[in-house]
Amino acid sequence: MSSSGNKQEAAISESEVQSAPPTPRPPPVSTPPSRFHSPSPSPTPAGGGRSPLRAMASPLRAMATPLASPVRKAVATVRECLEEVGHITRLADPRDAWLPITESRSGNAYYAAFHNLSSGIGFQALVLPAAFASLGWTWAIICLTLAFAWQLYTLWLLVRLHEPVAGGVRYSRYMHLATTVFGERWAKILALLPVMYLSAGICTALIIVGGGSMKMLFGIACGEACLARPLTTVEWYLVFICAAVLLSQLPNLNSIAGVSLVGATAAVAYCTMIWVVSVAKGRVAGVSYDPVKAPNDVDAALSIVNGLGIIAFAFRGHNVVLEIQGTMPSTMKHPSHVPMWKGVKVAYAIVALCLYPIAIGGFWAYGNQIPPNGILSALYKFHSRDVSRMVLGITTLLVIINCLTTFQIYAMPVYDNMEAGYVRKKNRPCPWWLRSGFRAFFGAVNFLIAVALPFLSQLAGLLGGISLPVTLAYPCFMWVAIKKPRKGTATWNVNWGLGILGMSISFVLIVGNLWGLVEKGLRVKFFKPADSQ
Repeated sequence: MSSSGNKQEAAISESEVQSAPPTPRPPPVSTPPSRFHSPSPSPTPAGGGRSPLRAMASPLRAMATPLASPVRKAVATVRECLEEVGHITRLADPRDAWLPITESRSGNAYYAAFHNLSSGIGFQALVLPAAFASLGWTWAIICLTLAFAWQLYTLWLLVRLHEPVAGGVRYSRYMHLATTVFGERWAKILALLPVMYLSAGICTALIIVGGGSMKMLFGIACGEACLARPLTTVEWYLVFICAAVLLSQLPNLNSIAGVSLVGATAAVAYCTMIWVVSVAKGRVAGVSYDPVKAPNDVDAALSIVNGLGIIAFAFRGHNVVLEIQGTMPSTMKHPSHVPMWKGVKVAYAIVALCLYPIAIGGFWAYGNQIPPNGILSALYKFHSRDVSRMVLGITTLLVIINCLTTFQIYAMPVYDNMEAGYVRKKNRPCPWWLRSGFRAFFGAVNFLIAVALPFLSQLAGLLGGISLPVTLAYPCFMWVAIKKPRKGTATWNVNWGLGILGMSISFVLIVGNLWGLVEKGLRVKFFKPADSQ
């Protein structure tokens, strides 16, 4: 009996050593010797079966033992880890981890604020006083306020639609969401052109603005008595795109967060400097705040349409919102829409503090004498002699910096799309030399467009009408299609109403601006960028 008991005791000890979890051992517990050493089976009730009460109690009693306590803790810890890590939302395609937008998911609210501020404010804000000249004080402020509130609402819709179902697929690209809602065929018809314009078209406009600003900066720095031969406008475009392509070698969207911060800071700085200098110098002689009188009703209507198009053009950036949010980690406990919306609120509060002063202050200073190219041209036209060259030079330099940095964030979706074709075909990451080649090729194409079409700034109203559905209409339809609110509810009515209204305004802007172009024509020539300066 004693040898049998010793063998059983040794077996129990060995079993404890092998199965115990890697936690501190609990203190030893004394058990009755008669139970611990006895090899005989426990008595059974009459009938030869095991007692039902004993069968039910044994698992509970086992879980109540001190040895099971660390096991329960370990199970609870594993369960929490699974809830935190195991429910991280998956990529739509595992190969997306090789693409620039979804390659890194370490973004945060600060990165979101930098990217949204860099994409939400820029050279288009400088044209807003021209819209005031077409609409007048009252209607311009009303339209600007309504457009700002409307685009902020649709921005919130996109942030929530990025991950509509917790633990489900994340829509890290605008075209992915559009394809899911509209289908592949209609997504290409409805969304591809506006989205590609907002990426490639804005990059082309940035070359025109940035290259022209480089030319101005050279003239300011060199002075009237400069003997150096100035570069032509086309050569300045080439200088700008070379610098932009060199900066675009940063691999992914998260890696340009610092670049976006520099660009956003530059945009806020030059917007503030321009309107402060304009207001400080006072109103120009003969200023008038009445809308520009047109010779007939058709021209008056076209002027109003152009003003609305300029306001619509000022609010762009929705085509990169899903991409920005795609750089963030997301779990069940910490979904990505929380830090994204924090960054968006900070960014657009600063955007409002820039747009309203530059629009109101610029119109107050120049009235209906504001040039079509905006307040920066007015600053050079009216104050080139009574403002120090240093102020003009710093302002122009900040515009160049902002154009270079904004180019990166708007070009990233195009880079992503170009690399996606290679990744899908070869099923491997894009090599660094091919990635650099794609980005250089995109820069060359934009350079050629900028040289061939140097008058894009005169098409701001038309381009604003084309891109307006991406900002104000499509997010409303996407919300109804994915979230499926009950028909007749306030959410259903508001989104359908705003979506239809946005499409209607877009149609009116496109038709009106095309009619204006047919009536007046473009007073520029193709492949003559000097004529547009």
